[in-house]
Amino acid sequence: MDFLLLLIVTLLFAVSVSAIVIFFFRKPIDKIFGRIIGEEIAVAWRKFLMFALFVVGVSSGVNIWKLERFITPVETGAEKITLTAEYWGLEIYRTIIQTLGGMAWALLVFFVIALIAFVMVKRRETAK
Repeated sequence: MDFLLLLIVTLLFAVSVSAIVIFFFRKPIDKIFGRIIGEEIAVAWRKFLMFALFVVGVSSGVNIWKLERFITPVETGAEKITLTAEYWGLEIYRTIIQTLGGMAWALLVFFVIALIAFVMVKRRETAK
């Protein structure tokens, strides 16, 4: 039961943090897509990017390998993990930080590619 509760709590924290980050970056992403690829297709690309950011945030924040230790047989001589208040606090903190870290990398990649695309659009406009 502790395993399932820990999984649900870390999942909820990862989804919540992802939603907050997406909320703050939605307008800049809309402007970038509108400028680079045009308004008519920008909505579809924004939806895809938001989905990708949720996937990256959740997969970064929820440590499956850590949770697997609760359901796999205990190795000989290894201690059984107990979910103390300190462990809960550490896992929630780790979930938040890893979610933010994963999303930061994904957004960095997006903004670098968007910057390159923006430069290409500007050059094409000035060449006309």
